[in-house]
Amino acid sequence: MSGGRRVAVCGLGVMGSGVARRLLETGAEVRVWNRTARRATALGDAGATVCATPAEAARGAEAVLLCLADAEALRAVLQGEQGVLAALPADALLVCASTVSPADVAALAGRGGVVDAGLLGNGDHARTGELRIFLGGAPEDVERAAELVAGLAKQIVPVGPLGSGMRLKLLMNLLMGIEMQAMAEAAALATAQGLDRTAVLRAIAASGFASPVMRFKTERMTGERWDDPDFRLRLMHKDLRLVTEEAAAAGISLPMASAAADTHAQAVAEGLGDADCAAIARVLAPAAVPAAPGSGRDH
Repeated sequence: MSGGRRVAVCGLGVMGSGVARRLLETGAEVRVWNRTARRATALGDAGATVCATPAEAARGAEAVLLCLADAEALRAVLQGEQGVLAALPADALLVCASTVSPADVAALAGRGGVVDAGLLGNGDHARTGELRIFLGGAPEDVERAAELVAGLAKQIVPVGPLGSGMRLKLLMNLLMGIEMQAMAEAAALATAQGLDRTAVLRAIAASGFASPVMRFKTERMTGERWDDPDFRLRLMHKDLRLVTEEAAAAGISLPMASAAADTHAQAVAEGLGDADCAAIARVLAPAAVPAAPGSGRDH
């Protein structure tokens, strides 16, 4: 992305904060807003303009990136007298980087240039420009968005019409959710059989069966460290629920996705929603794994 662009970032959770900081490093003029204002302080110190409302952030921006937790937060930030749409310039690009249903993204059509951006990675990847980004939208809008997010990504994939980027992102999170549950189940069975849980998890991580994210999350499971989450369990639950809804709408059955969604729903009900998603191990082996401390919302 070329320097000097005026970009607003609304939503400063783990991913949004990383995106905003990386945009500053690439030379953009960054305006930020977050529901919990204290999350914007460090970015203000780094050179971002901290705004009091989403409308203030959007006013005069060439592009607005929405990095919000869910569809409810997305609607709240877009609508109303102080919402993004009240001040968004007619020629500005609206980039939905919030993981919501494709239908929620499609509802934004007709509001100028709109693109959905599925961000694959974590906050560290965002800060270092190592995300993989899946873009959906009209070709001319996707081209503009690809230029905008170039400094954030090691791979940018144009996927198709508006909503396509989100569909691919949800498929990726489906794989991650199933992998986390599979690893937690293996660890639970190991414990029940009298095997050393840590040794088993390390063997899984060293094997050819483990994906990179499984190896990464093994460190959390072996250390039973659920705080300071890379990806909150409640957000994984939300994404698995969206996947099962998409499958139902398409008329297909996804048994593993449905089972993982049920387990994650149980974990949220037990108060683990703000723990790292690796804490799914707590539900599957509650006697062996300590409870997670709570923390605040992502936006």
